[in-house]
Amino acid sequence: MESNWNQAVEADSDIPQISESGSWFWRIMNKGEHVALQVSDKLLKPLTEAKYLNADNVSRYRCIMRIFFENYEKLKYWLYLEEVYEEMLKDPFWSEYKIEQCQQDLTMLTEWKNLNTIQDTRRVSSIEEFKNKKYRYQMSEYSVEIERLVIRLENLFIEGASLEPTLLERIRRNMERFPEMAGKDKNEVYTWWTDLNNDFMRLNQNYQDYIRDLNSVKAEEMMRTKEFLVFKDRLIEYLRSFIKGLQRNVGVIEECLKTQESDMREAVFDKIVEYELLIPRMEVEVSEKMIRQKAEGRFKSIYDWFVGSEGQENEAAKLFDVTNEIIRRITRYAAQLSEKNALGANRKEEYRKVAEMFMRCENLEEAHKMSAMVFGMEKTFHIAGDQVRETDSMNRGVYEEKPIQIELKPRVRTYREKTKRSSIIESTEKKLETRRKMLEQQKEEEKKIKMLEKDGAIDFSALPILEPRIREILLKWISDAMESVDFSARTDDGRRYRLDKSNMAEKCVVHCEDGNFTMPKMRIVFQEESV
Repeated sequence: MESNWNQAVEADSDIPQISESGSWFWRIMNKGEHVALQVSDKLLKPLTEAKYLNADNVSRYRCIMRIFFENYEKLKYWLYLEEVYEEMLKDPFWSEYKIEQCQQDLTMLTEWKNLNTIQDTRRVSSIEEFKNKKYRYQMSEYSVEIERLVIRLENLFIEGASLEPTLLERIRRNMERFPEMAGKDKNEVYTWWTDLNNDFMRLNQNYQDYIRDLNSVKAEEMMRTKEFLVFKDRLIEYLRSFIKGLQRNVGVIEECLKTQESDMREAVFDKIVEYELLIPRMEVEVSEKMIRQKAEGRFKSIYDWFVGSEGQENEAAKLFDVTNEIIRRITRYAAQLSEKNALGANRKEEYRKVAEMFMRCENLEEAHKMSAMVFGMEKTFHIAGDQVRETDSMNRGVYEEKPIQIELKPRVRTYREKTKRSSIIESTEKKLETRRKMLEQQKEEEKKIKMLEKDGAIDFSALPILEPRIREILLKWISDAMESVDFSARTDDGRRYRLDKSNMAEKCVVHCEDGNFTMPKMRIVFQEESV
């Protein structure tokens, strides 16, 4: 079964080859389930077709195979010995190359199954010519794929990988067409299915290669150089544009996949299977079950990439997090480089400007003032103290606090602070005096607030100019009432009041000694206590 499956995949050239898609298809082939390794004859036998890449005369073999491949691309499949030899001599490097060597190399490549041969009997005019066996040579299928791989490896660092938002858009458009494919012709459905798989495989492979390059050691070293600052912004903008493409398209694709009906999906798969069964294949046995497993496995891969399996995060979300992390790392490296450059900046022009300012000073006193402004005090002391505040009021300014005194002690090892005996100080009278002052201040505040009350209420739209302390008390009353469900509270002396918000839509201006402020029109209505 495994051998038939491998032959079917190799023979079907119309379907994107699995080798180009990475490992995602092998991980999920049979409806998303993991398939255990099955040993087959093809897996165990040596790959003799790859010997020419590492043989003793590898330079000659590779050049000959490249000649065959270039002609293969031009649809010239068969070459004679003389044609190969002439192509080799076109390069000065092979000026001493002999035709006998070329014959030996072609023979060796034929033994390794890189070339297929056929005797050319069209130009034979005698028995002797027939015995000499003039051959034509053609690349084998394995050699074509190996040479394509070699060319890709040669151009790996030239072409590089990329993040293409257009692939996401194309996948989204194709996924939105999924329901209508159930009613289309099988030829159109197969073309649509092939485009969808091609775009998905390119997206999957390109993003993995690009993220791998950005996380490589070479990229890390490059991000620590000054040259990185030149194209840092372009790289970040490139990554952000891809993130925007993810945000615009992934949600739509996920929704399309989640809302698909199983009957409609099975109808589409039936058309794909029907088309593939009609493809003529030579010496390959393909069953309907194998083709359906392949189609369902590829669809399951797309589903897991954009939606995710149960209990696991989808690949799109992981890509989003990885890209954001790369942007943060790039920004961090750029900031470090900028700080490093700033530390070693040449301040010659700044000093020249300061010198010109000093030269414009009219006298020495003005130069002293300029020096104090530019350089500050010659010796400054930064003193921090644990200050004990007299009040915890947040409205108390810094300049209203009393200054603190700090005693500086000598910094010598032999210094010892003198100890003084102290007695317990009786502070009862001081406490009583402080309490008396607080009560007097409280009575004074109550008296001033009583003067603001009219008919058992305080109307904020009709208040006179207020002192800062009286304003604080009134605003505190409003705050306490707003915290209650029925907008009522009690004052410090026990009076119950309610906040009247019937005219909240209107505005009023409250005038204070330190400024004015606008607030909604409200009233504080005092309530009589029931006996």
